[in-house]
Amino acid sequence: MLADDPLGATRESPDDLTPYLAAHARLAADPHQHLVVAERAGQVVGTLQLTLISGLSRRAATRSLIEGVRVHADERGSGLGSLLIEWAVDTSRAEGCQLVQLTSDATREDAHRFYERLGFVASHVGFKLQL
Repeated sequence: MLADDPLGATRESPDDLTPYLAAHARLAADPHQHLVVAERAGQVVGTLQLTLISGLSRRAATRSLIEGVRVHADERGSGLGSLLIEWAVDTSRAEGCQLVQLTSDATREDAHRFYERLGFVASHVGFKLQL
């Protein structure tokens, strides 16, 4: 699913799973990382990563970061994406987070509408530096 769209196809490679398996092992060993996989009839149909971040700003608030949200093309429009985000928000709240944040590529207009419908606000401008 990571490579199943125009952006992902340029930066993901399912041909070699070695880096993905290594990353999964690191995530599984870190209690501040949650990797959620949704399946239906034995098939993976959705996923997201939730990271808990301790910080000093906002009166030493803990925040969460939602990353890598993907819903299988056959499941889009089924409500699964909303359920995944709802789980992430509920888990963030239960973990004592004061803020849930995410980024979305500027070209993903459908995703932006989806997040806004769920109550997220495009309040900041994000910057990235490719290394």
